[in-house]
Amino acid sequence: MADTKKIADKAERKKLKRMARKKAAPKAKRTTPRGAHKHKVKKMARGQTKR
Repeated sequence: MADTKKIADKAERKKLKRMARKKAAPKAKRTTPRGAHKHKVKKMARGQTKR
């Protein structure tokens, strides 16, 4: 991504970012599912509330 911190004009900055995104090499396909590193959470007990 192009460094656009010094450009104050929002439209100009957006244009530069889009151009940089088009020029960048495409990302490789995922090898693992998206949520693979998320912590798995056990399901809570159904029915009565725990309070």
